Amino acid sequence: MSAALDVDRFIDQSRLGPFHAVLLTLCFLVMFADGYDLAALSYIAPALMEQWGLSKPQLGQALSAALFGLAGGALLGGPLADRLGRKPAVIASTLLFGVGSLLTAAADSLNALTVYRLFTGIGLGAALPNTITLLSEYSPARRRALLVSAMLCGFPLGAGAGGLCAGWLIPSYGWRAPLWLGGVFPLLLALALYRWLPESVRYLAARRRSVNEIKARLRRLASTPELEQAVAFRLGDDGDAPRAGLRAVLSRPLTVGTLLLWLSCFMSMLIYYLVVNWMPLLLKEAGLSLSRFAWISALFPLGGGVGSILLGWWMGRAEPHRLLAANFAVAGLLAWAIGAAVAQGEQGGQLGLLVFCMGFASGGGQSALASLSAAFYPTRCRASGVGGMYGVGRGGAIFGVLAGAELMRQQVRPDWIFSMLLLPAALIAVALLFKRRSYAPGPARET
Repeated sequence: MSAALDVDRFIDQSRLGPFHAVLLTLCFLVMFADGYDLAALSYIAPALMEQWGLSKPQLGQALSAALFGLAGGALLGGPLADRLGRKPAVIASTLLFGVGSLLTAAADSLNALTVYRLFTGIGLGAALPNTITLLSEYSPARRRALLVSAMLCGFPLGAGAGGLCAGWLIPSYGWRAPLWLGGVFPLLLALALYRWLPESVRYLAARRRSVNEIKARLRRLASTPELEQAVAFRLGDDGDAPRAGLRAVLSRPLTVGTLLLWLSCFMSMLIYYLVVNWMPLLLKEAGLSLSRFAWISALFPLGGGVGSILLGWWMGRAEPHRLLAANFAVAGLLAWAIGAAVAQGEQGGQLGLLVFCMGFASGGGQSALASLSAAFYPTRCRASGVGGMYGVGRGGAIFGVLAGAELMRQQVRPDWIFSMLLLPAALIAVALLFKRRSYAPGPARET
């Protein structure tokens, strides 16, 4: 009999069951609502511009406010979860972006709209790292990447649902209706989270909560004689880092790994957001017809959804750093190939296949980075680590959007813009290989 039961080992040895299904569903719904609310303003933009008489730069002010809120929310939400708990942080962030959406629906001026979108963005940004952290801390190591990737599929599905709802609601009820829906749903979801979302058992063990409380959580995974006989609990990563906060993730021995993850996420989001925001216009300027550049552009996020699931499954069966380094190297080569195809006037299936595959590699790789970061950090600062990575990564998203606009303003050829993406993709591959070399064969935090 072992008096102190290792919680990490117990979870890693458990099998997936109904408890994981409920947890995954709740976290998926948070991501679904997150994606819906983030994309909502872009879908109502034409109606809003017409009714208020706004120019594109004026509307861009409100759109960019949400992006800055996302970065701030990710940086603030992680430390909050490490101090107060994963469950309170997830519920608070869901309530925050739900209320923000309702306030946005009630906005009567551009300045109010901008402030409310910043407020909403903070909640949206905090929700992502905290749901990743909570789900990963209940997932067996061999299934963690797959479960997190499946959860993150809720984000693009929510964004797509926003478009469908906008097309249905705006003609009958006006541009505010999709925002009302985007506010009410998260508030109802928060009630369900309060009732059924569990607190992380690894967080409870790190905080030295009562033995009976921890046992009750672990029984939902499996009931074993070892669990019933335990009189204390410990974590495999005990003592690896200070208790919480961004200072912890930047302290030794995590400093180098943290900076490499930040670099990887920044470059990954730069690639993804530059492409997803500007590809339709780039393909149009390359001479493609409306019907062709529309369906070819849609293949990029579709490939990302497929890549999230398959790369998540593959990460449980291969060394993750090598896998993701190769994946991003291929993403860069695909970007270069898309540029070459555009330069040669390709407008058919070959170009569509290249775009789908690049979406697979860049979008799927971005989701996989979430699992990699969650596995890297100890329990005491895991939410801060994941949140910090996404906070810095959002800076890459903003830079990608602005860089795409400036390159197009300078009339840089579309094929050159695609080819330039080979550089950030190569930087990600090098950073991930260096991280593996720096931390091989893998301390307890990598399990």
